[in-house]
This record gives sequence, structure tokens and C-alpha cells, in this order.
Amino acid sequence: MARMSLTWQPQPVAPTASLPPLARLSSYPTEQIERALVNLRNIYASCSLPPLSTSVAAFGKHDIHDVPVPDSGYASAEEDEDGEYEDAGENGKDQGFDIDILRSDPFEREFTIRWLTMFAARSDSWMYDSGAEEEEGIRTQLVDDAASLLASFAGGEDEEDALTRTFIFPTFDGNGIGNGNIHVELNDAPLLSQDHTSVGLQSWGSSIVFAERMCTNPSAFGLIPPHHLRLLELGAGTGMLSIAAAKLWTRQSGSVDIVATDYHPQVLDNLRSNVEVNFSSYSPVTVTPLDWQAPVYDAPLHKPFDVILAADVIYHPNHARWIKTCVEHLLRRPASLHEGGTFWLIIPVRSTGRHEGMADTVEAVFRPEAVIKASSEGGMELGIHAIEGMGKHDGVGRADESCYRLFKIGWIGR
Repeated sequence: MARMSLTWQPQPVAPTASLPPLARLSSYPTEQIERALVNLRNIYASCSLPPLSTSVAAFGKHDIHDVPVPDSGYASAEEDEDGEYEDAGENGKDQGFDIDILRSDPFEREFTIRWLTMFAARSDSWMYDSGAEEEEGIRTQLVDDAASLLASFAGGEDEEDALTRTFIFPTFDGNGIGNGNIHVELNDAPLLSQDHTSVGLQSWGSSIVFAERMCTNPSAFGLIPPHHLRLLELGAGTGMLSIAAAKLWTRQSGSVDIVATDYHPQVLDNLRSNVEVNFSSYSPVTVTPLDWQAPVYDAPLHKPFDVILAADVIYHPNHARWIKTCVEHLLRRPASLHEGGTFWLIIPVRSTGRHEGMADTVEAVFRPEAVIKASSEGGMELGIHAIEGMGKHDGVGRADESCYRLFKIGWIGR
């Protein structure tokens, strides 16, 4: 099939006719990607898009900052067998048609959202393998610009902007024998423009990697019946961990209460919707708000939890400290006949931008087990039992994530 060659146009061109195939992203020059993003901005200018950087020549060294790069994992129906986008043609349109018609075309809009999402997810090699530091800064800025464009679509009225993702995780019983698959269907809503607290509308790489790990070895995380389980997720976002854990437990006929919490109202609405989609009748997952900075422990947070889960929840130096205060209140303490509960926290290691080093704040707040036991103080303290490094999967995770740290945290006697 013939490919549409991308040449600069003085007027906007339909995204299906101008956006380059992402299968060859690593071979594209910076100017080609810039032209594509400027073209998109010219089309959707009425959507209150943030301004793009003025020109490639004006870019300087720029690290990834607050604008989150959407997670990967989407499969595009528009890719052919060679992994390249099919030329959607002009879709019955003349390239000189009225801009308002193009702007209101739902097919072009959906195609644009998918392309921006996949561009940001696959941008690692294109962004960092340019061979020149100045060029790397330029490309990093363009990835930020693409993320800003994607976030801006959340202000539209179309429900079609959201993307549904289905995850399939193989499961194993306590003896390591295959036990079928867990299916989790999630709605990833576009990020809200100018609101960095809405990052929970996306399923980030750490939650995907952790959910896979839980399903592979549920006994390691206390997810094997017959005992009754109370499980809490902090910063649940789309609900990946809560929903996966609920399906793991209920398929084994176990009794469970799962509470998924978050702070942002739109994130909570999307979370409730995801729970409803995954459980057609009875749902073991309850959704409720929780503000770590000013927590309120009313029902269903009035009883302690056996297991607490959290993925990619540290974006500010204070977050680890606030989370520790919440876990101290909510995690079951050891009793004469029972061990204490466990807090599992997975954090991506980011080597650039404002979130660089955030994973280290966890170790600064939660002391290692050996340090706690060596102290002369009495009583119990929340501390780190173990830290496991986990590699990044191909096609999963933000561009600024290099790997993950999984913390096992619990009560330790001093």
C-alpha cells in the first residue's frame, strides 16, 4: 500500500493523512515530529490547547516535568501486518475542506488521541538515542508537548476520548500450577489539562508490573484463602491492583473486603466505573475518598487491614511521610495469635525531571528492619522488611522510568 509522504502544509491536514506511522518512530527527524504536533494544534486550536514551544531552534536542555507521559500498552487497530499505520486516505474528504468540519470529525479526533498516546509511550528510543545532548533536549520537549496535547482533549464533551484496555494475567496456585487467567478491563480517561493531580486517570507501568506479579505468585502477597481478608489500596487510580486482587481472591471462594481509595473526584468516578465493569453483579471492591494529608477514617476505613497496596504514589517529598501516617493507622498490628499486616509499595525509579529521586524518600521515611531492631527503643515501628528490584517491561511504563522498586513494609519490634 502506498504511503502518504509528509510535507509541510500551510493549512491544517487531516491527522489520518499527516501523522507518520509509529512503527518507524526511531527513524524520524525532529522536524517531522514537530510539524505533526504543530498541525494537530492548528486543527484543535478551539480546544484551549496549551501553546507548543515556539520552534525547534529555540529549545534548550529540558527534563521531563509534571506533564505525565501516558503509559504504553495500547494496540492500534489501524496498524497493518508490518506494524505500520494504514493510510486512512482522505476519508472521503478534500484536504481543502472547512477546518470546522475536520475539527468536529470524531474519527479524526479518536485517531489523534490514539496516535498521541502511542507516541508518548514509544518515545524512549527516539527521545534518548539522538546521539547529541542538545537534540535530546529538543526531543524531550516535543514528548512533553505531545503529552500536553493529549491532556487537553479531556476538556471536550466526547465520551469517546477515553480508551478501554484489557489486561490478561496468568495465575498460579500455591503449588506453582497454572490456574487460568485473570482479565481486568480498565477505562483510561484522558488526563485533565492543567491538573497534575488527575494522573490516576491513567494506568501506570508500576501497577501493571505489580498486578502481573501478584497473579503469578498470590501466596507471596497473602492472597490465598481460606482466612477472611481486608485489603486496602492507596492512590488506586484506575483500580488495577484492587480489581486484580479481588478477582484472584473470589475465584478461590475466599471471603474478602477490598477498599480502593483516591483523592481526585474525577479519578474516583472513573474508578467506580471500572469496578462496575469488572464485576457485573456483586462487587467485593468499595470505592471511597482518602486524603493522605488530612485523612478521615470513617467506614469503611474504620477497621484495620491485613494487606495494603500502593503503586506509583510518590510525586512529592511529603507523600511518603503522609502515607506512613495513614498506614500506621490502617495496617493491622501484630496480636498474640496473628502476625501483623503487610504494606506493599511499588515505586518507579525515575532518573530525570522533578520526580527524580522520589523513590529514595521511601527509604528515608521507612527505616530498614536491621536498623529498627538495633535501636534501643521499645515498641513497634513500621519498617522495610525487604526491597526487590523489578525490571521494566518492553512497551510498559513512562519514558522516564528505568526500573521499579517493590517494598515489603510491616511492623517491626524495637
